[in-house]
Amino acid sequence: MKKILQYLFEHKTLPRTQAKEVLLNISKGLYNESEIAAFITVFLMRSIVIEELQGFRDALLELCIRVDMDGIELMDIVGTGGDGKNTFNISTLSCFIVAGTGQKVAKHGNYGSSSISGASNVMEQLGYKFKNGKEQLKKELESANICFLHAPLFHPALKAVGPVRKNLGVRTFFNMLGPMVNPAFPKFQLVGVYSLEMARIYNYLLQQTEGKFTIIHGLDGYDEISLTNDTKVITNKGEKIMTPEQLGKRMVSPADIYGGNSVEEAAKIFMQILKGHGSWAQNAVVLANAAMALHCTGLYHTYEDSYGAAVESLESNKAYQALNKLIEIQ
Repeated sequence: MKKILQYLFEHKTLPRTQAKEVLLNISKGLYNESEIAAFITVFLMRSIVIEELQGFRDALLELCIRVDMDGIELMDIVGTGGDGKNTFNISTLSCFIVAGTGQKVAKHGNYGSSSISGASNVMEQLGYKFKNGKEQLKKELESANICFLHAPLFHPALKAVGPVRKNLGVRTFFNMLGPMVNPAFPKFQLVGVYSLEMARIYNYLLQQTEGKFTIIHGLDGYDEISLTNDTKVITNKGEKIMTPEQLGKRMVSPADIYGGNSVEEAAKIFMQILKGHGSWAQNAVVLANAAMALHCTGLYHTYEDSYGAAVESLESNKAYQALNKLIEIQ
């Protein structure tokens, strides 16, 4: 690792093969926590390049425990995290609204490293038991239209760096990798990113995959449709800017989508919204993200049609029922 660090300290970048090798070695436990922390810190001080990101992704996909769902067309809604905004769990809530419409969802998530409550924190708080067995996960999909994939159970390298990421408490390149390494390889993805630079990198990488994708970036720095400002929307077909009014009928303030000070508070907000007792602003943000995910499938003629389906899922309690079914079969 000393040689690699010295190389990087000279402002050089890693070729794809070497980036892959480093991450493989991390997963094998060949480096200590100080070395891993130093390696991660390099990428906090300069932008990651596409070859490095591809190499890291190659390693995670080579090592991962794959989940083959026998051709089921799956959806994932996932943000890179690390935007520092401490919103409530918008992506995870949107997944349940999408599941309530009948679309199968394989939500890939992890504990929060730079936020108070990541997807895994809130799911665990709600009583979900993490698992990586195909049959159990498939049973969840059949019963609730949704299963949850806790990243460290499928990615040995993520497990190895978990304590370091948590101790650093800031955004790292692992935030960038999460949405690209869902072990169920979903056909449809709504990916939220925290910067325009990251949006361009994702666009380049996702164009090389076979699935349908939509990348979203809140122009005031959110890695989701926040409705606090305009949103950049990038798909397989092109890109555009959409306003809060177009996406969610109204603009909201950052205070409206605050995520709380603890995992318990985050879970309470989560349940209020899913039960239909969220504020107008909270509902609007979740519905906008769910609608954009549904629109990504190509099964809805217009965005308005997908928004209507999301509203019906929330207001009919189908989204809430999806959570209840998921927890019941633990």
